[in-house]
Amino acid sequence: MNFDLTDEQKLLQRTVREFARNEIAPGAAERDAEGRFPHELIPKLAELKLLGIAVPEAYGGAGLGAIETAIVLEEIARVDGATALIVASHNSLCTGHLLAAGSEAQRQKFVVRLARGEVLGAWGLTEPGSGSDAASLESRATLDGGHWVINGGKLFTTQGSTAGVYVIMASTDLARGKEGISAFIVERGTPGLIVGKVENKLGVRASDTVALHFENLRVPEENLLGAPDGAFRDVVKVLDGGRIGIGAMAVGLARGALEESLDYARRRRQFGRVIADFQAIQWKLADMATEIDAARLLVHWAAQLKDTGQPFRQAASEAKLFASEVAMRATTQTIQIFGGSGYLKDHPVERYFRDAKLCEIGEGTSEIQRMVIARELLR
Repeated sequence: MNFDLTDEQKLLQRTVREFARNEIAPGAAERDAEGRFPHELIPKLAELKLLGIAVPEAYGGAGLGAIETAIVLEEIARVDGATALIVASHNSLCTGHLLAAGSEAQRQKFVVRLARGEVLGAWGLTEPGSGSDAASLESRATLDGGHWVINGGKLFTTQGSTAGVYVIMASTDLARGKEGISAFIVERGTPGLIVGKVENKLGVRASDTVALHFENLRVPEENLLGAPDGAFRDVVKVLDGGRIGIGAMAVGLARGALEESLDYARRRRQFGRVIADFQAIQWKLADMATEIDAARLLVHWAAQLKDTGQPFRQAASEAKLFASEVAMRATTQTIQIFGGSGYLKDHPVERYFRDAKLCEIGEGTSEIQRMVIARELLR
């Protein structure tokens, strides 16, 4: 078993690390404070093909895999969780769903634009009464001539106010529950698509999150994504892949916390010594480093299974569950190491702490991950 990255993966890691340090990190605190979407970064991310990481080259992407996606997301999250979430959701959810279930015509029309960064992608699943219980969504789609007419709404839609292409889930047969859910491709500006206000969030504040409302939203019949009534199985696959990405994001945030802690512990003096000399601090650092390395291995293991076409649902949930909880522990301990300084916005560690919490909630809560893991064990 080889744990080393290839030369190409190491080059990708160095390139994204340098880009994140030079282009993303400088404005991260200001974007967070203002809740401002990083529009200026989108062309730069696209130039590096980071908006089409796993998209085949034939559609304008980088043609890479899940491990490379994890490498990219860890490096970006090391400096800014919000930008990492933008890249993760764009690649894994909207674009990932289109790649998995789209026809060739749909891929040519939509995936190419998404991979090139000409438009951003959003993915609408969660509703007011349908969160962890995703199968209970109530948005309706009915066929009327050559169009599907959608009514209902979504909550917590990432890129909801900035996307040019949306993948929206709606029921085409309420009586069949999850077996009656279909997916639809909706373009920005379509009459009946109403975008709500950008939510004022605890963390990842530069990533926009909005509610969407559908009022007789008319979608061309050819914009049905995948089989009629067959979207739920595609949704589960998309979420499985997305959980690897959230796990990688969590590893990046935790690593950022550890690296900031190491730097501070070497400089901060108390009782005539740097605090790095104290066993209480050393043990915190040792525990953080051990858990982060373990989390990264779980993420890369799930990514390897995905890349090689093997079942990876349990591995993805384990990686996402463990990495997200490691991120919360690491960022909490980092603030403790910084003491009062860690409670101030003068340092990035309080932002890492706020950003990390989303990793325990988004794309399936920790409780849902434990349900998935247990179900796979008991099969």
